[in-house]
Amino acid sequence: MPRLDTRTAVVTAIEKADGQAIWGRAQVPGEETKRKIVAYPTLTGPLAVGDEVLLNVTATMLNLGTGGVDFVMGFSPTPVPHGGESEALREQEHLIKLRYTPLQHAVCAVEMGEGWDDAKTSLEGTPVVACLLHSQLALVAAGIKAARPALKIAYVMTDSAALALGFSTLVVQLKDAGLIDTTLTCGQAFGGDFECVSLPSALLAARHVARAEVIIVAPGPGMAGTGTKFGFSGIEQAWTLDLATKLGGRAIFCLRASSADPRERHRGVSHHSRAVLSLCAHPPEMVTEPFDGAPGLSLLAAKKIQVTSMGRTAAQDPLFFHAASATGTLAACASPTLPL
Repeated sequence: MPRLDTRTAVVTAIEKADGQAIWGRAQVPGEETKRKIVAYPTLTGPLAVGDEVLLNVTATMLNLGTGGVDFVMGFSPTPVPHGGESEALREQEHLIKLRYTPLQHAVCAVEMGEGWDDAKTSLEGTPVVACLLHSQLALVAAGIKAARPALKIAYVMTDSAALALGFSTLVVQLKDAGLIDTTLTCGQAFGGDFECVSLPSALLAARHVARAEVIIVAPGPGMAGTGTKFGFSGIEQAWTLDLATKLGGRAIFCLRASSADPRERHRGVSHHSRAVLSLCAHPPEMVTEPFDGAPGLSLLAAKKIQVTSMGRTAAQDPLFFHAASATGTLAACASPTLPL
């Protein structure tokens, strides 16, 4: 049976907040340790110390990889403020995300907004880098910017992992550092600069609305895996690559490889990457050995952005980090000079 664990708690601290997410601490009666919490203000409204909140604690009770964070489901019957948008704008907000759940909410779909042209169905040779893990986003983006700093990069977040873009502290750092320029969320994922109904629309919007010269497609934080051949959420990488090719883009595969993973199936070229390639109808472009991701990794260090994957740093797993950063270099070289 489905499992949903909840607790009532009182907010004891607000540690960080922006328009996307509120991070803090809350105390559950009878527990000694305060819980790390995240709320999405577009869904819950603002939080303050002393508020009583209802937490979803399912993942932490199961010791799953959410970073030990519980999520605020709600705390007050007070309506969430709409932020003072004009009625004309609010009338466009009728695409529902998180559909048929208690947190379903309306957003403006890029497909129905200003700048959308349904006749534009080609990516016009734009490189599309398909990533399997969220951490690869930073490494690819840095590789691109290290090679060609002026290229405009769009990040398309899929809905195979975290659904709220605001959960990613990495995306905030990358945008602040100028390593990605715009974000799009597709499917049930939400919180991007542009909200999209589907991945094809997101790719076309990245090119023709956001004016991107390179597109990176990656899930949000958190990935489901079962150890079986196709039972992992990153398998979507296969159809992302084929879709990019079909739409006239240059499909570039970001390899998952590791020199430090204790699991044999992920050592060297991961079985995840092998499974993805086995399903691709069209062979994508990809970096082959030797991987040289040093320029991108140096840029991240200069920007003081610390990236880990599976808890490991670049020094601990150089193969993983260099492979992804070098993929960014390839994408930068593949980007054509196109009119924007």
